[in-house]
Amino acid sequence: MNWKFWSKKKNTPKKKKSTVREWTDAIVFAVIAATLIRTFFIEAYVIPTPSMERSLLVGDFLFVSKVNYGARTPITPIAFPFAHHTMPLINTKAYWDGIKLPYYRLPGLSDVKRGDVVVFNYPMDADSPLYRPVDKRENFIKRCQGIPGDTLSVINAQVYIGSKAAKTPTEGQIDYTYTTTGMDVNPQIFTDLNISIYEGNANPTMTAEAAKTLRGYSNIKSLTPRITPRGATDPNSPVYPTNQMHPVGPPNLMLNGKQPDFKWNVDNYGPIIIPKKGWTVKLDSMTYPIYERCINVYEGNKLEVKGNDIFINGKKTDSYTFKLNYYWMMGDNRHDSDDSRFWGFVPEDHIVGKALFIWMSWDDNASFFSKIRWSRLFRGIH
Repeated sequence: MNWKFWSKKKNTPKKKKSTVREWTDAIVFAVIAATLIRTFFIEAYVIPTPSMERSLLVGDFLFVSKVNYGARTPITPIAFPFAHHTMPLINTKAYWDGIKLPYYRLPGLSDVKRGDVVVFNYPMDADSPLYRPVDKRENFIKRCQGIPGDTLSVINAQVYIGSKAAKTPTEGQIDYTYTTTGMDVNPQIFTDLNISIYEGNANPTMTAEAAKTLRGYSNIKSLTPRITPRGATDPNSPVYPTNQMHPVGPPNLMLNGKQPDFKWNVDNYGPIIIPKKGWTVKLDSMTYPIYERCINVYEGNKLEVKGNDIFINGKKTDSYTFKLNYYWMMGDNRHDSDDSRFWGFVPEDHIVGKALFIWMSWDDNASFFSKIRWSRLFRGIH
């Protein structure tokens, strides 16, 4: 009997791996490595809509850092590699939501700051018909305008934090109306000044700098920002919270004999307090519609209104203490952006990462030899 069966035989040649095995090992390693990098360090992202123009253009390819705010550990761990929420071609779910892990974020380099360009999961994907888990909701990119605890308002398209005007993005833009002396504006001028004409919008969209230049042309009689006045509401574009379906309470909610009256619009909005972890809000006819979604959908409480009384998880109450921090996100293209003015707050567990720089920019509408926007390559995002 060989009492050294545990020892390795000397000079035993190693069995050579087959080509298939070598390729399989290499692919598995690459998938694991790429998944870890995308989850905990950095991820590529492409701008699909003009909501951040002209700071970011459709076709800009970005790198988004997971390290800056701390990487969020997977909440839905079982998913197909490299597919976010939907399988290509077959359009089925790319994940299994039978297992959901609690939200946890690794330590980061900093907190989300006002002015940061942030990628986050779209909060409204929590609703019917999608009901997606937090980390499988659509990726959005906007600029953070308000952080937890801020009192935010928009006055004539200018964001204010408290009584102080927030810094306006240099490349941010809004719609303008203009009249001429009778001579039409040469379309090339719009091209040269990067003035956008969007489908379905007769008003040109431009930066303040472009507007200043355009006013200097002799055939421009007047050029003014297209601002919805304070107190006016747009039935075709209702803002949060009046555009909610109120799945919890009645649509014409009355508490203590009062009914909320939010005469807000995209250019004149608020003031609104952004929830901070540990902050206790008194719930009444004005605050309930603003915070009901946070309490019910994002923080998972059962919220009911019975007569003039509010019940949270079956207990009558007139206040609530928040468990999460929240943020207010807005696009730099203020009149063509689906943002917090329409769907409210972004919970901290929806934050994906910070946009760092543009590594490629592709213009689908340009000629073949001009499709790459060379001047935008490796440009930092501010």
